[in-house]
Amino acid sequence: MTVPITGVPTIDLPTVVIGAGPIGLAAAAHLVERGIEPLVLEAGPRAASAVREWSHVRLFSTWSELVDPAAEKLLAPTGWTAPDGATYPSGGDWAEKYLQPLADVLGDRVRYGARVTGVSRLGRDRVVDADRHEQPFTVHIAFADGTEERITVRAVIDASGTWTTPSPIGGDGLPALGERAAAERISYRVPDLKSPAGRARYAGKRTAVIGSGASAFTALAYLADLAKDVPGTHAVWILRRGISGSTFGGGTADELPARGALGLAAKAAVDNGYADAVTGFRTHATEKSGDQLVLVAEDGRRLDPVDEVIALTGFRPDIDMLSELRLNLDERLQAPVELAPLIDPNQHSCGTVYPHGAKELAHPEKDVYVVGMKSYGRAPTFLAMTGYEQVRSIAAALAGDQEAAERVELTLPDTGVCGGAGLFDDPNTAQTEGDGGGCCAAPATLQIGIGAPAASGGC
Repeated sequence: MTVPITGVPTIDLPTVVIGAGPIGLAAAAHLVERGIEPLVLEAGPRAASAVREWSHVRLFSTWSELVDPAAEKLLAPTGWTAPDGATYPSGGDWAEKYLQPLADVLGDRVRYGARVTGVSRLGRDRVVDADRHEQPFTVHIAFADGTEERITVRAVIDASGTWTTPSPIGGDGLPALGERAAAERISYRVPDLKSPAGRARYAGKRTAVIGSGASAFTALAYLADLAKDVPGTHAVWILRRGISGSTFGGGTADELPARGALGLAAKAAVDNGYADAVTGFRTHATEKSGDQLVLVAEDGRRLDPVDEVIALTGFRPDIDMLSELRLNLDERLQAPVELAPLIDPNQHSCGTVYPHGAKELAHPEKDVYVVGMKSYGRAPTFLAMTGYEQVRSIAAALAGDQEAAERVELTLPDTGVCGGAGLFDDPNTAQTEGDGGGCCAAPATLQIGIGAPAASGGC
């Protein structure tokens, strides 16, 4: 479907949603419910392409917290049956049992293999003021077959996530010296240690895990579980700051029990000798030592050689495709300026964010919204239910229902971690849920006796 560039009233144009992940598809469902035609552009070959890349891990939110209400209404007439709301799905379950069926219901409103390369106002770069807000948006698309297309739309909801832009291991936010050259030994994802390839890579090896968020907890728990089966498997946990009473999260005080259990599983990995913790270590360089790597800190410390490095230092937004739009982003987090104070890890250690919507996510460029994990910029602790509330509010705003846009319809669970340094010592340490944010989970064998499998990072 190609939308003509001229001759179409803006109100009759579709609203483009970038990304067919959990928040993007929820946005489309809410737009449909409001009588607004969505067009979802997904770079991958099918729905939830990023989620499928961590299909082996379990979320720490239950099904009841992972199905958007508007999406469920859209699915109901098809005979779709919601999974047991009290259970914890894997990423693969989420994609196959909910996200792909939702995309299928949306039908040709979802286009696959469609990568958005740029968004602008029709005939206006970011400098031009004249009649700016009266012009529709132009969206530039590159398809998997090498063809290109340009379409016009009335509004833009960017739910493309941050999965493709992991943060490097350098303590200054840039790649450490030698990091690129050592790429074959460094992974920026939680490994699948149940797969033959994953076991072969890490079994019997000494692995450095860099990061202090939920994804690092997950990797530590996975490696500890592998160490029970394969002697010689050992983790070196590298933290940029120290260990405090809240480093391992809220434990049994966390209102998401499986999230609390994940931190306890990581603590058990250290307490039981499957991992050694190295604190105050900000990586400056990686040096090759035969077939191994030596990590060097900014203060000159050198660690014993490791076979592999798992870098879980968070993700960051790629805003290049929005460079011709007028965005108002916080200079630290790269999140919308109204949202940034609510999620700034320099100020908050709780991980509980006041529900927010169209008002906090608005930009000087009218009718442009960045949602989902990407809306958090470099901040961690994103939850899918937060994204669902975001797009509910935005759809209401686009429909002209200001009262509904401003109404809060969500209560978020508390992490049980408040005050002082701890889980969020490093703003870029947690992989999180939603649009490819990278939920991570500890193996079911590491249950901590709280009635739910240990699971992951912002989910």
